[in-house]
Amino acid sequence: YIKMEGAGNPNFQNENPYNEMIFPDAGFRLLAVYRYWNMIQYFFPYKYQTDKDWNDVLKEYIPIFLSVENRLEYELASIQCIGEVCDTHAGLYDGRGAIEESWGKYYAPFRVAFIEKKLVVVDYYNPEYKDTIGLEIGDIITHINSESIEDIVERQRKYYPASNELARLRRMALNMVRSTKDTINITLIGNDARIIPITKNIQLYESSSLDIYDLFHWYGIDDSGKSYRHIDDDIGYITLASIQNEEIPIIREEFLDKKGIIIDIRNYPTSFMPFILGSYFVSEPTTFVKVTIGSINNPGEFSFRESAEIPDTGETFQGKLIVIVNEISQSQAEWTAMAFRAGNNTTIIGSTTAGADGNVSEIYLPGGLETCISGIGVYYPDGTQTQRIGIVPDIWIEPTIEGIRQGRDELLEKAIELINGDNNE
Repeated sequence: YIKMEGAGNPNFQNENPYNEMIFPDAGFRLLAVYRYWNMIQYFFPYKYQTDKDWNDVLKEYIPIFLSVENRLEYELASIQCIGEVCDTHAGLYDGRGAIEESWGKYYAPFRVAFIEKKLVVVDYYNPEYKDTIGLEIGDIITHINSESIEDIVERQRKYYPASNELARLRRMALNMVRSTKDTINITLIGNDARIIPITKNIQLYESSSLDIYDLFHWYGIDDSGKSYRHIDDDIGYITLASIQNEEIPIIREEFLDKKGIIIDIRNYPTSFMPFILGSYFVSEPTTFVKVTIGSINNPGEFSFRESAEIPDTGETFQGKLIVIVNEISQSQAEWTAMAFRAGNNTTIIGSTTAGADGNVSEIYLPGGLETCISGIGVYYPDGTQTQRIGIVPDIWIEPTIEGIRQGRDELLEKAIELINGDNNE
């Protein structure tokens, strides 16, 4: 009825999604909560890391699913229940049309992010709107439609499944300046020239008219079309946002005599790099991860299988390796960071990653809802956990509001500083 496939993920191959149901009746809504609860109960490797006792979750959500009165309430109840697994992989991906409609089709032409626990304008998707909008990079938004950002976060957080708070805020930021109307009212604090809060209406636009980019596939890409470049004679830089296998021999040759290499994983790798590039940084075969998989013969049991090992290809980079990560680094990006951490001279800098490692398994619920879970357990060779915790950096550094205003990449600056030996941390 269920099979384990690929890396050992459960495949719930026989579950009918009942796509034709616009609003499932009470019986099928109960099926949704029962089905989801059982999948987690027997096949989620991180059930022991959820915030609530999983037995209590079933009792809590039966009356919630019975009481919803329309499609929107059903979707919201579902995503709230999905959030109880505390897994950044576990969003609601299909069947969320009512939620999307309630959040609106209008977006600001700029991107915001939580910097120093404040909602900050960090980039313009469409710079041509900058004069019209009148907000500067680094401006702090304190209120939206007269509601404080803190209150909005607290009110909405249950609808953003995440392994940890940094990953949750990353997701929430994408919808903070979004509305069903084509304007929103914001209160903001600007730079030193505008330290007094001001309130103004902001024009919003349909997403189809904006160049909204995917956070997972943008960081570090330039106009050269290559994933690598020379920062100077001594330092090489690689972004995994556009890395291709055919570039690896060139990188190995061009960067061999560098004093240091910076690998930027504030993105999602376009190619699988743990072995093909990870082998450049080890001088002997090195174990970097071990995983657990579930059992179809004894549902609920998880066991460790053979660990993964980075091979030694005989040509090892002798300089420093600095790996940059943050809350955008998720899943394969985290697995890759673990592989690079096994290198001979690696330092990881940045902030805690998304904490959602392990290949995903899809789950379908009545009404055409689709979600996922991390389907295998991922651990360091000594058994240290990564789920929810993420890849903890050796040196913690985050962007600052002042750095955003100055247009600086403070994490990249720190990486260069470490290679040049200006800091002995």
